Order: sequence, then structure tokens, then C-alpha cells
Amino acid sequence: MGVPEPSNWWDVRQICLLVQNSPTLSRVKNIGLQERFRKFAQLASEATGSAWAFCLAITVIVVWGITGPLFHFSDTWQLVINTGTTIITFLMVFLIQNSQNRDAKAIHLKLDELIRAMSGARDSMIDLNKLSDAELKELEKQFLKLKDAEPEQTVR
Repeated sequence: MGVPEPSNWWDVRQICLLVQNSPTLSRVKNIGLQERFRKFAQLASEATGSAWAFCLAITVIVVWGITGPLFHFSDTWQLVINTGTTIITFLMVFLIQNSQNRDAKAIHLKLDELIRAMSGARDSMIDLNKLSDAELKELEKQFLKLKDAEPEQTVR
């Protein structure tokens, strides 16, 4: 069964029916907001961290600079780049934080698995990221004492 094209794209009811009847789009609405944001953040992070994105940013700045004389370096001309970069920066903060949170969680889980698998390792070291700052500082002091107590070994 084909999905009917809406006759008027401004008709919200027809667009809702289009989404409901589309096998591809109906799967999207079953995915939770968190998962959709995770996927979007991952794709956006990969895209914005690419050489092509950097080249695009440089191109936008060069084009903006070249158009300065055309617009007599007006306040509006300056406002365009200021507003654009502010909005992009604001949104990128959330994408970067999401990526860092996921990376940190993955690293913690990997380290927790290594600790769990090693005989002789302290299981209390699992979930260190949930300790308070004072508890982490105390643990750091314990490791410094251990380091000072052992003779230095060279790795070959």
C-alpha cells in the first residue's frame, strides 16, 4: 500500500496521516526521545568533527568576510555571524556533553569489567565515579602512599 502524498503540506492532519501510514516513519515514533537524541548526537558529533565540517566553517567565514564591503560592514552584517555562531555554539555544548557522558560511561564500564575480571583487584574500585570528591581524594592519597612505598620499576 503506497503512502498518499498530502495535497497541501500545510495541512497538519494530512502530514500526521502520512507519518502514521509510513512504515519507515512509524518506526521512528516508537523510539524514545532519549534514544533519538543519542542517535542524533552521535551522527552530529561525527559530522561536525569531520574535516568537511571544518572546511565548511572556514568557507562560511570567508564568504561572510568577502560580503562585508557589499553590506558596508553594517551592524546587520555583523549580527548575522554573531547570531549564527552563538546558536551553533549553544547547540554544540549539548552534543559535546552527551558525547563526553557516553564516552566516560563506556570507559568506566570497561574498567569495571577489567577490575572484576582481575584476581587480586579490589572490587571496591568498581563504580568509583559515584564516590564523593572527599572519598576520591582519600583514595588518591592511598595510591600515592602505595606508589611511594614501592621501588620504581622500569618498563622495557
